[in-house]
Amino acid sequence: MKYLLATAGFLALTACAGKSIKENSASASLVKGFDAELSGYQYPFHVQYHSLKSQGQDLKMAYMDIPAGKPSEKVIVLLHGKNFPGAYFEQVILGLNQEGYRVIVPDQVGFGKSSKPSKYQYSFQTLAQNTANLLDSLKVEKFYLLGHSMGGMVGSRFALMYPQRVTKLFLVNPIGLEDWKTMTSYRNIDEGYKAELATTPEKIKQYQLDSYYDGKWKPEYDKWLEIPTGWLQGPDYPLIAWNAALTADMIFTQPVYYEFKNIKSPTVLIIGDRDRTAIGKAWANEDMKKKMGNYPVISRQVAKMIPKAKLVELKGLGHMPFIEDFEAFWRALSKNL
Repeated sequence: MKYLLATAGFLALTACAGKSIKENSASASLVKGFDAELSGYQYPFHVQYHSLKSQGQDLKMAYMDIPAGKPSEKVIVLLHGKNFPGAYFEQVILGLNQEGYRVIVPDQVGFGKSSKPSKYQYSFQTLAQNTANLLDSLKVEKFYLLGHSMGGMVGSRFALMYPQRVTKLFLVNPIGLEDWKTMTSYRNIDEGYKAELATTPEKIKQYQLDSYYDGKWKPEYDKWLEIPTGWLQGPDYPLIAWNAALTADMIFTQPVYYEFKNIKSPTVLIIGDRDRTAIGKAWANEDMKKKMGNYPVISRQVAKMIPKAKLVELKGLGHMPFIEDFEAFWRALSKNL
């Protein structure tokens, strides 16, 4: 990419990222598994912590705050999906940095390096409020907002709650473009927890292979197995699994689908059209399985529901377009910034 050849600021950032990867590999060889807050896992950029009081608990949100690579007032906030922390945005951060954006990437409570409470009533409203609390502490008022997967649901809720703060909303293969609880049966949190406890490294890789990469594994995908498999091997996996069950229930029972029509911010949907992600599809009947998560259909429907929406389809890509084909994703994002 031509934009990546530029400044000393970028070279410093890439050097930092490279160093982090090496440190990460070294620490992984010394430590068996990760604790709940990934203290042994190195993110690609410096991690800071924001303390907050929520539901009577003292919690902390981890976040990366990367200054713009050239003088600029522009800010963009990136919201991660359910199965990844903010660290997987590394290439996106580098690209945005070179375009003159300050990039802020929080880990939501329950994810990544942030607190994993044993008791918490998860809601998208709460996650949006926590994010607003963090941004208030950084004195960031207006910004672009990009959410991927579950982050798209958080971002949509944030834009509904704080429309004056979101200059533009980017939804990258967001989940929640349909209401799954109307399409399949409900599985409660205890059942979800039991399923999480039954996870294995082999199941994690198979899920990613089938759901993200169309059955075509590349060596560069291996790094995104390290955190979930490290948690499995670490001391806190029951707590990780419990939070995963709680957040899965939030996703299934709290659709933003019916409120897309109320989003006021200009919105860009960037959709890998091979995606078929849908919570609850695994236990739906066979006829419904064929209908759930049909992104080429549902993304067009939602683009018509959001008043100021633009749909950008990425042909042949799935749920992880910026991991699967960063160049194609970057072309779609950069020309809409």
